[in-house]
Amino acid sequence: MRWLTDPLAVPFMQRALLATLLLAVAAGLLGVWIVLRRLAFFAHAVGTATFPGLVVAGPWGLAPPVAALGAGLGFAGLLSRMTRRGTTSADAATGLLLTAALALGAILASDVYRSGAGVDRLLFGTLLGLSDGDLALAAAAAAAAVLATAAMARTWLATGFDPAGARALGVSAARGDWLLLALLAMTVVAVLPAVGALLVSTLLVVPAATARLLTSSLATLLGAAVAIAALEGVGGLLLAYHLDLPPGPAIAVIGGAGFALAALASRTRAVR
Repeated sequence: MRWLTDPLAVPFMQRALLATLLLAVAAGLLGVWIVLRRLAFFAHAVGTATFPGLVVAGPWGLAPPVAALGAGLGFAGLLSRMTRRGTTSADAATGLLLTAALALGAILASDVYRSGAGVDRLLFGTLLGLSDGDLALAAAAAAAAVLATAAMARTWLATGFDPAGARALGVSAARGDWLLLALLAMTVVAVLPAVGALLVSTLLVVPAATARLLTSSLATLLGAAVAIAALEGVGGLLLAYHLDLPPGPAIAVIGGAGFALAALASRTRAVR
């Protein structure tokens, strides 16, 4: 039991644990809608697109969440413009912009602002060094995810599976979509300090995708996604503490292993 209790007696681990649980609520709930609406690639791209904003935040005197949100919204705006006329598919445009954002961030970090070792923190997060502001942002994202899910579950479910039928029933698809994307941007910004720009999907996609393999109802899926995100986050923290690993990649490894086991179990059940 000391393997579990000793790390959690350390103040910075207590702070990391609180952040992990708050982010598990936000990312678990929102991750369900991301997976059901097939927005996983977009969520990963938005996270990566914040990299240039994070690089320039310090030199320009901006708060990192503000710079990250601005970069994410700029990415979404460019993506909308590229796909509006239908000449470029959404996947292709997302891939192009994602590559451009990562390349721009690397150039700014290495040749313009000489960020050095700070690039690792921007790309992979620093869960063991979160500030009070980071915790407050995580709490706000968790509260927003709970309230939005309670208020918009019917809209998001209807527009995700049958957009035409939803409009016939008077469901406002456009308003629901804008709210979902805005909440996604906010949650990405909240997750960034913990796992970095490259590993946003570790919390926003992997737990929900794993839960979907194991559950058959929406209510169970929402609860399971939050629980899996919390378990993987706490497991990654403990693994990082005992093996001296970066927490973000440790959580990603545990998440990938969990998804593989869930996929195997689901396939075995289907064969039987």
